[in-house]
Amino acid sequence: MILKDYNFKTTLVALIALLTTIAVEAQYTVSGKVVSGVDNTVISNAEVFISNTGDETKTDENGMFQFNDVPSGTHYFVVFTYEYQLLEKTVEVSEDTNLDFQLEPLGETLSEVVIKKQRDRVFALKQLRPVEGTAIYAGKKSEVIQVDNLTANLATGNARQIYSQVVGLNIYENNDGGLQLNIGGRGLDPNRTANFNTRQNGYDISADVLGYPESYYTPPAEALREIQVVRGAASLQYGTQFGGLINFKLKQPNRNKKIELVSRQTIGSYDLFNSFNSLSGQVGKFGYYTYFNYKKGNDFRPNSQFDSYNGYAHLDYQLTDKTKLTGEFSYLYYIAQQPGGLTDTQFEEDPTFSNRTRNWFEVDWKLYSLMLEHTFSEKTDFSLTLFALDASRKSVGFRENRVSQQDNLTEPRELIVGNFNNWGAEARLLTHYNLFNTENVFLIGGKYYQSKNTSKQGPGTNDSDANFSFAENEFPDYRRQSDFEFPNLNLAVFGENIFNLTETFSVTPGFRFEYIKTESIGTYKNINLDNAGNPILNETIPDNRTFDRSFVLLGVGLSYKPSRSIEVYGNISQNYRSVTFNDIRITNPSLTVDPNITDEEGFTADIGVRGRFEKYVSYDLGAFFLGYNDRLGVILREVSDIEQERFRGNIGDAITYGVETFIDWNIWNTFYSEEKNIKLNLFSNLALTHSEYTKSEQTNVEGNEVEFIPAVNLKTGLNFGYKNFLGSLQYTYLSKQFTDATNSDRDFESQSGIVGEIPAYDILDLSLSYTYKMFQLEVGVNNVLDNSYFVRRATGYPGPGIIPSQPRTGYTGLQITF
Repeated sequence: MILKDYNFKTTLVALIALLTTIAVEAQYTVSGKVVSGVDNTVISNAEVFISNTGDETKTDENGMFQFNDVPSGTHYFVVFTYEYQLLEKTVEVSEDTNLDFQLEPLGETLSEVVIKKQRDRVFALKQLRPVEGTAIYAGKKSEVIQVDNLTANLATGNARQIYSQVVGLNIYENNDGGLQLNIGGRGLDPNRTANFNTRQNGYDISADVLGYPESYYTPPAEALREIQVVRGAASLQYGTQFGGLINFKLKQPNRNKKIELVSRQTIGSYDLFNSFNSLSGQVGKFGYYTYFNYKKGNDFRPNSQFDSYNGYAHLDYQLTDKTKLTGEFSYLYYIAQQPGGLTDTQFEEDPTFSNRTRNWFEVDWKLYSLMLEHTFSEKTDFSLTLFALDASRKSVGFRENRVSQQDNLTEPRELIVGNFNNWGAEARLLTHYNLFNTENVFLIGGKYYQSKNTSKQGPGTNDSDANFSFAENEFPDYRRQSDFEFPNLNLAVFGENIFNLTETFSVTPGFRFEYIKTESIGTYKNINLDNAGNPILNETIPDNRTFDRSFVLLGVGLSYKPSRSIEVYGNISQNYRSVTFNDIRITNPSLTVDPNITDEEGFTADIGVRGRFEKYVSYDLGAFFLGYNDRLGVILREVSDIEQERFRGNIGDAITYGVETFIDWNIWNTFYSEEKNIKLNLFSNLALTHSEYTKSEQTNVEGNEVEFIPAVNLKTGLNFGYKNFLGSLQYTYLSKQFTDATNSDRDFESQSGIVGEIPAYDILDLSLSYTYKMFQLEVGVNNVLDNSYFVRRATGYPGPGIIPSQPRTGYTGLQITF
């Protein structure tokens, strides 16, 4: 199958032409050593940063570091490590340079918060470097969230705060203590982050990357070191998705201690209790990091309790100076009662209302990975990752398309059980080589992935507890029944190359070849009842299908650095989203799905400028364009003169485009650079987006806006602090957005709650922390103004219907580090 052009070539040529003006500037190698200023002992794992270029590295066990291809001119070097004072030094580079940095021990006059503040100033939200490990990010729109630098509600994983500086994200709120992450952007459905390739430490964690790419598992924010977000151009290296990549990088072993214990205990509104405890250390060549997280609570509505158990173990061993082996295991189990959705009238009258007492949801997730990293030479690195998933999700309850309908407690509940068993292997080889007197970078990789998932739908018990047993014998005429296996096979080969055409201009073309084989093996029931509810037809229908496809995705990234602190970047890449039979065979009373839906195709393009103005302002200003062919969407269509239905299928072709801007201004350092005890930063994160269905065979669709796109998406706030005290005040505003391609307005007469727009809403959040020696106290208030709003109309679980967001809530936490 060949992807449609959709003006792809035209856009590619225009993007290249826009960045063809280039300059020439010499580049050199800067190396050196970091030692203690007291006794000249070497300091390993110190972070060395060139603040005006964004380059960073760490010292090895001998205290040595090296930067290649450093442009000539004045550079600002920063050296950071705990237990030593931050060192800043201006260096003039006009040839290969060797530097020796001496760090002074940390005195009592510098508090922990000052250390955080200094590190935050240098290592705040940043972009990925052109090359990291065995991956290439040159010319791509990327953002990295440094979680340790956040003053936010980490205990509940408040996505509004954690992702506040990632531009243009649309976030669903589940009110479940952060057990699931639901983010989208640029018109992509946020539900369970299904439009991103979601990874943990570089390997897949979703249910099925191609067949069911929903992420029921999200690592706790307290365990995260950073979150890497790469937009659509990540489709070449990490999969075909329109959204791109989200990679959760968990904390690493503390290489400076044999054992370190961190214990965090948090309580909050509605019986929230969160206990996070981790152990970390390095013993010889063996490093480890492990945690256990227990979480329980209720939502502000009845029938909304949840309990969660999450564990993780990371073990690594340095086999030789060039070879490292790492094994990881993650486990998550949680069970949650779901209060169901509301109609628009119910929400306006009482958003705390619930008429669902028998709905439950359970997740059991086990992830395994083994990674081998080997350095063949100073220029060539190799990695091989094996990963596997053994998981299940189960939902039982009463869900009808009339949300206002009371649950008949004598009838069976609907039960859906999905089991996910998959494994894969991904290998990457990255090498630096010289061509025409410049150093270039080549990456080649391959991935094998196979899964055998099962999905069964049918009658559950008529009990009220969390019973996930099928009851076919008791209720043989239950109408929504199916039993399927979904074997999937995926082979991929990908490659990218950074061509440094000059010292300031690089072009990074890439490709990805995909072979996908999707199968369904199973049966579903066709049951008809008479007016009295008696069965007049009960037949089992086999539905076995096989769907093979193969294709090539192409893309290119461009990077032009006219000065040491400015980069103009651009990229364009083709995208693809596969549809599997699991999309079709789950019968949803609130939604009719076209059995002939096909895959989505299109492309994503970004162009922008990013950089820093000295040490005071960092920014990323850009524009994007997404083109979809055969976009999957939902419309409201007439079935008869008196009946309508929500219909999901390939609605038509669509475009989405807009401007995304991020600016972070260090106000205090701008005017009072010598005062290091005070922190005051102002940030603005604004996305202005427009969308349109350009072609559709469906009625009342062409010319409409695309779903899940607020025209205005703003997050802005202040980060402030004095000595051991840190704070964050954040304001969020999203304009209205539609939930279907027919752009239906709110209908207060509707009994479904699944049709209509999501009104504009705004939220104010406040978080504070205070550190004293080994203790850190955290307090905060989310939704300070106590606004009543919602961000989601669920078509299935946890609804159907409107899912109200939380009113004002508070939390208090204490962290102790041993």
